[in-house]
Amino acid sequence: MKTRITELLGIQFPIVQGGMQWVGRAEMAAAVSNAGGLGMLTGLTQPTPADLRAEIERTRGLTSKPFGVNLTILPSVNPPPYAEYVEAIIDSGVKVVETAGNSPKEFIARFKQHGVKILHKCTSLRHALSAERNGVDVVSIDGFECAGHPGEDDVGGLVLIPLAARALSIPVIASGGIADGRGLAAALALGAEGVNMGTRFCATVEAPIHSAIKDALVGASERETNLIFRTLHNTGRVLKTPVSSEVVGIEQREGGCEFQDIQHLVSGQKGRLALETGDLNAGLVWAGQVVGLIHDIPTCEQLLRRMVDECRQRLSVANSYCAS
Repeated sequence: MKTRITELLGIQFPIVQGGMQWVGRAEMAAAVSNAGGLGMLTGLTQPTPADLRAEIERTRGLTSKPFGVNLTILPSVNPPPYAEYVEAIIDSGVKVVETAGNSPKEFIARFKQHGVKILHKCTSLRHALSAERNGVDVVSIDGFECAGHPGEDDVGGLVLIPLAARALSIPVIASGGIADGRGLAAALALGAEGVNMGTRFCATVEAPIHSAIKDALVGASERETNLIFRTLHNTGRVLKTPVSSEVVGIEQREGGCEFQDIQHLVSGQKGRLALETGDLNAGLVWAGQVVGLIHDIPTCEQLLRRMVDECRQRLSVANSYCAS
C-alpha cells in the first residue's frame, strides 16, 4: 500500500500503533513494525529518560524497521521532565514522534532540527488546524469512539475524519473505532491516509499484558465501555468493569464529585496492576468501543496481513457498486 503516510514514515502498511501507557513497550512496538506497520513506544511508560533510552535500544534489538515514540504532554502539579524525554528521543536517533495531550509547540523546532517527523493526536478540527499551523507533519484525528480521552465535543469519526481530511493539507491518520480491514477501507474512503489502533493491538499475542485482559477485550461488546471523568470535563473511555462503574456511580451521585473522591480508584499504577495481573478489580482498563469488533487474539503479523487483504476486498466491492 502506498499513501503519504507510508512514504513519510517508511513503512509498508499505513497502520500505526497507538502510544498506550504500560503497553507500548519494546515487544509491542517491534512486533507491529516487523509486521509492516509503525510500532510505538510509550515514552512515559518508562520512569526516566535514561530508561527510555534503554527501551529504545532494546527495541532496536528486536526490529530493524522504523518505530516511533509517543510523548503525551499533560498538565500536572509535578510534570515529568518532558525536555529530557525529548532529548532522549533525539539522541537515540528515533525519527518519528507521536505527541498527544497539550500542544507540542515548544518542542517542534527541536524535533525538526533533527529530522524527526511529528504525528500529533487531536480530538477536534480546531485543534488539528492549530497543530498544522504549529508545524506538525501529520494529524491523527481521534473520534469519540476511541479509548483514552476523546475530548469534550463528542464527535464521531464518520464526521471528524472527512472534516480533517478536507481542511488540512498535511496527511491525516484516522483513530478510534478501527480494528479490521473494513475500518481501514472506510478511513481511506473518508480521506485519511492511514489508521491508528490502540485497543485492537492490546488483543494480540505480542501485547505485554495479562491474557485475562485480552480475553476480556475479546468477550466485550461495543456497549461495554464507560465514560469516566465526564463531570470533571476530562472525559475518558475505559472498559466497563466494577472499578470503572464505581467511578461513574460516584460521579453521578447527588452533590457532584471532585477528583479526590475517585482518585483512589483511577491511579495509573492501579491500571498497570490490572494489566499485569489480569485482575479487573485492580484498576482501570482503557478501551474503546472497538472492543465489539474484536473476536480473537492474533499475532500482529496475522492482524495486519488480514486487515490489508480485507481492505482491498472491501474497496473493490465498493468500487463495483459504481461501475457503469
